[in-house]
Amino acid sequence: MEYIKKYIVKEEHTDWQGNMEGLYYPYYLEDCRHAYIKEILCFDFEEEARNGISMVLSNYRIQILRSLKGGSNLSVSCTVFRDKSASTLLHFKQMITLRGKIVTLGLFSSTCTPSNGGRSFLPPSLNRLLSRVPLLETLSNF
Repeated sequence: MEYIKKYIVKEEHTDWQGNMEGLYYPYYLEDCRHAYIKEILCFDFEEEARNGISMVLSNYRIQILRSLKGGSNLSVSCTVFRDKSASTLLHFKQMITLRGKIVTLGLFSSTCTPSNGGRSFLPPSLNRLLSRVPLLETLSNF
């Protein structure tokens, strides 16, 4: 279930050297991940929040391998995995690529929580959809 979204690095996301500022790597990864969650997993953040369910990040790691420049045409991918030992966690492996070369790797872990507090969970609609999603064997590899 890989999802890919295309972007052009905005000039206002760059520093005085023309390199993309570090805070925008997670920005592009998040935008792609949220689109994936809404379009593929059919989890609408706003609607679910109105229903008392919040999807939240519990952990993330990003490895920047190469710098991006303003105006770069990049692709961001997102693939979901279930957790091997915690049934309430989802893991999203992500990559930013430029001309077929990996620029950034990311691993984001999420869960859902009741808006009024309580234990983490995955809603039944997500559990049904994710029943065929592969397990992430280890968190140590991207």
